[in-house]
Amino acid sequence: MHRSNFQIVGFTEQPSLAELVELGREKKIPVMEDLGSGALFDLRSVGIENEASVGDSLRAGVDVVTYSGDKLLGGPQAGLLSGKSDAIARIRKNPLFRALRVDKLTYAALEATLLAYVRGQHDTIPALRMLRLSAQEIGQRVEAVAADLRKRATKLKVEIVDGESITGGGAAPGAGLPTRLLAVTSDDNSADELAAILRKNDPPIVARVEEDRLVLDLRTVFPAQDDAIVSALEKL
Repeated sequence: MHRSNFQIVGFTEQPSLAELVELGREKKIPVMEDLGSGALFDLRSVGIENEASVGDSLRAGVDVVTYSGDKLLGGPQAGLLSGKSDAIARIRKNPLFRALRVDKLTYAALEATLLAYVRGQHDTIPALRMLRLSAQEIGQRVEAVAADLRKRATKLKVEIVDGESITGGGAAPGAGLPTRLLAVTSDDNSADELAAILRKNDPPIVARVEEDRLVLDLRTVFPAQDDAIVSALEKL
């Protein structure tokens, strides 16, 4: 079981995949790994370490790897299995396969996502595009949003600060990427009150509160949505 959504720190140790595979072969027991996140993309290229990829597991000799179609893979909600052909064939013959298989719409979305990987079109997958954004790229957008806010929402104090995008949750626990943050304060409302008001906006805007400031990370906001954030804050 890969620790895809939690961390154990301190005096801890775990066997390597190579050791488990060797033990499995010695005892004639198949080795199956629940990888969780389903990373097909080399996350080390964006500065995220210690998050194994499906390829890493298969190269280590694991018989069957299970992982999600969403999360780091960036496709639809689904469960995937990769591994040795004989093991996968046995699973496909199980009667449960027919009961648990996904529908055609999920297959279509999954095919489109996987073809983007094959073609090297990583920026067409929202999750990967967000991971690949640099702090400088995000900073340029934040500066534009801040300038707009200072004109349209004069009662708010707007700052641009260095920060970190926390990628962990369902995958890559504890991993962070450098980013530039939009920090907002108001004389009329606390940061918690501002965050609550934005959550009730249409569409809802989910921010976080740090050091008594409302903080927005544009890494997970599409550029076309920047004006919606400005408009919501202008209403305040």
